Amino acid sequence: MARRKKGRRIDGVLLLDKPPGCSSNHALQRVKRIYDAAKAGHTGALDPLATGLLPICLGEATKFSQFLLDSDKRYITTAKLGVRTDSSDADGEVVETKPVPALDRTELEALLERRFLGEIEQVPSMFSALKHNGQPLYKLARKGEKVEVKPRQVTIFEIKLLDLRTDEIDLEVHCSKGTYIRSIVEDLGFEIGCGAHVSMLRRTAVSNYDSAQMLTLEQLESLARSATEDETQECIQTRLDAVLLSPWSAVERLASLDLSDVLAARLLQGQKLGERFEQRGLVRLFENSRFLGLGEVDETGRLRAKRLLDTSL
Repeated sequence: MARRKKGRRIDGVLLLDKPPGCSSNHALQRVKRIYDAAKAGHTGALDPLATGLLPICLGEATKFSQFLLDSDKRYITTAKLGVRTDSSDADGEVVETKPVPALDRTELEALLERRFLGEIEQVPSMFSALKHNGQPLYKLARKGEKVEVKPRQVTIFEIKLLDLRTDEIDLEVHCSKGTYIRSIVEDLGFEIGCGAHVSMLRRTAVSNYDSAQMLTLEQLESLARSATEDETQECIQTRLDAVLLSPWSAVERLASLDLSDVLAARLLQGQKLGERFEQRGLVRLFENSRFLGLGEVDETGRLRAKRLLDTSL
């Protein structure tokens, strides 16, 4: 007899404001416990030092988490000049200090545009979560092991100088997936000639999600507490569920395709559809405003199911 899954069936996306000092997985587990969710996953880890937007997918929303992993992101970061660390952030050990030269804002903005805007190659930090032979690089780094990390191509859509102080630079970066802000700051310190590391990092946007809808763990825990002595658990869960975004909010940018009741039933039963459609590529599938999942229309106009929701409940 199959074991019953622990937790309840709850589907949606929570935009968590991750606090500093905890891992993304620790934050995920706290959200999962608060919601008593049977299934949950995050969509791209933030370093313990980092704060900000960490989308948490619950239930059926986890089927679309890859779209968030592959999406562009926005960050605000502070580069501490004159100090290099082994991890390129404030959590690492200092490996070098140098005097900071006088900086001109116009020249610095020109450097950012010339060196970092557009498609660039960067070498991820040894303290990243990238894996080598199945082992995360940061685990190897903590053992004192060094391996060759190959450069990877990323895209910087925008890099903006927000503030310039004697030994600190505030930047806003809009970048593609796989971009390491620590590597940008380290490379910037090299270009200036004094070294640098990340002293603050905050993610402000992931795909179409922005920081305006974020909730902290403290806010969630407050919602999870009983407002009155006789308040039921069902009332508490309803209050928590109300702050979730829809499971398909992660794919809102995709075109939509409305199916008739008959076509939707055939698709959900795994049958092939002979009909031709005008759209091409990935599409969101609906039946009378009910979201069914994702489909893909090939070059001939034929539709096939790509990732469907569990409609058994």
